Amino acid sequence: MHINLGKNKSAYLYFWYMNIKLLCIGKTDDKKLLALVEEYSKRLNHYIKFSIEVIPDLKKVKNLSEAQQKEKEGELILSKVGSQDHLVLLDENGKEFTSVGFSKFLQKKMNAGYKTLVLVIGGPYGFSDAVYNSSQGKIALSQMTFSHQMIRLFITEQLYRGFTILKGEPYHHR
Repeated sequence: MHINLGKNKSAYLYFWYMNIKLLCIGKTDDKKLLALVEEYSKRLNHYIKFSIEVIPDLKKVKNLSEAQQKEKEGELILSKVGSQDHLVLLDENGKEFTSVGFSKFLQKKMNAGYKTLVLVIGGPYGFSDAVYNSSQGKIALSQMTFSHQMIRLFITEQLYRGFTILKGEPYHHR
């Protein structure tokens, strides 16, 4: 979207030019969490194209080691990421942001011209080396540990909050 700011001045807003895809391992059956994630997803789609893709849980994991499970999940994750996508992992060892800092992170990604920002919530053991090596960054939502189902809600809400901050809307109170 191009906005004319007057004589010889213009600005570009990239809200509709970048997509955000949230990849998650395993489904959640908690209807209350699903409803909240859906609510924030709907709100978020007013600002940017947002989608959630759930990669089904692996079958027969009792026969797999932790490393084998991460490797198989990693293959599934990477199969969902395009060559032009910007891959960022939600990882306990990632960079932590304030909500305002996260909104600035989002703005930088939009300004960089990425078509799709892919955020990934891994399985119970984290990510394979192949996924780490393919990623362009890591974000930690907290130093605490949360269930993968809760993280879906937290990141979706923070994405929504980030865009309201960028738009100067009153959702976030400073």
